[in-house]
Amino acid sequence: MTPATEPTGAVLPPLRIGRHVIESPVVLAPMAGITNRAFRRLCREYGDEGTAIGGASGATSLYVSEMITSRALVERTPESMRLIEHDPDESPRSIQLYSVDPATARAAARMLVTEDRADHIDLNFGCPVPKVTRKGGGSALPWKKDLFKAIVGAVVEEGGKRDIPVTVKMRKGIDDEHLTFLDAGLTAEAEGVAAVALHGRTAAQAYSGTADWTAIKQLKQTVTTVPVLGNGDIWSAEDALRMVRETGCDGVVVGRGCLGRPWLFTDLAAAFAGTSARVTPTLGEVADTLRTHTAYLVDFYGEEERACRDIRKHIAWYLKGFPAGSTIRNSLALVDSMAALDSLLATLDPDAPWPGEAAEGQRGRAGSSSTVALPDRWLESRELSEEHRRTIAEAELSVSGG
Repeated sequence: MTPATEPTGAVLPPLRIGRHVIESPVVLAPMAGITNRAFRRLCREYGDEGTAIGGASGATSLYVSEMITSRALVERTPESMRLIEHDPDESPRSIQLYSVDPATARAAARMLVTEDRADHIDLNFGCPVPKVTRKGGGSALPWKKDLFKAIVGAVVEEGGKRDIPVTVKMRKGIDDEHLTFLDAGLTAEAEGVAAVALHGRTAAQAYSGTADWTAIKQLKQTVTTVPVLGNGDIWSAEDALRMVRETGCDGVVVGRGCLGRPWLFTDLAAAFAGTSARVTPTLGEVADTLRTHTAYLVDFYGEEERACRDIRKHIAWYLKGFPAGSTIRNSLALVDSMAALDSLLATLDPDAPWPGEAAEGQRGRAGSSSTVALPDRWLESRELSEEHRRTIAEAELSVSGG
């Protein structure tokens, strides 16, 4: 960690999500296959370090589960029940739901609320994946204003019975000709959500190009009674501070920037507390973190081989910029046991310093812009037709996520 200056004062006040006070105004974005209990634990531990630097206490940041399909949750599939598990000390317990049907969304929320399985519910209206948008879900759904309002309203109503706040995460719209974020933000605000988060890209962009932070600023100027959170292209604590300066947002949502770099939450907590402390780990420290992550996955899955399969996708992110040859990288990407992992990590140079710029910047998927897969004639009207009601009735059955 680089030397810290004395705190100069918090950049933003604590983030308030309903009854929850989040000392560091940072949210871990729900990422499919990534933000399971193991990864959230790792990020929380690093976030605690950063908050300690700033002298704050309480919940460090908000760490949201990966997307869970409402229908799968209502049906109590084994995987959905695993995905809603939290550590005993994880608070607030935050779960993201995906739904295209108000009745199913309500049933899932009611289950979480009445069985005391969550302290915060986030609703996914931002997923750009074709198998989701093709059925009218994710970032395609806010185009249908009545459907969006019905889902948000149903979940807010259920959450309100036990004072469980509900938030919405969304994109700018389907493409530049079909933007939805301003009216969706106003609708969500009117329906009683506790905050709205905007990823400054359209569904057509997926993860390509550059996030449009001016849209976040527009949303902040439009939605005035609840926090507005910004998401997109936050690769460092400095990016987060810049987003706040440029948009006026009340907090940030961090996704791909923390892949293979959970210590970003240390940096973010320190930065928002007004200090310049930043984590610059050696390769040995990165290897230790990678191993800890794997051990947490073993605990999560209860199965060493499955945990090792899961950690493989994180290898390139952890090693980005470091002097680790292709042979060791390829071997780590095939690891199948903790013993094998330990053996391979032992071959790395533990004293190799943080590579600086080579380890910074974009990570995770990017791709290119493309036409969004949508139900037939989806864009003809902002209202839901009977044909589209039948389409979305089948949507949750064909989307995995729990």
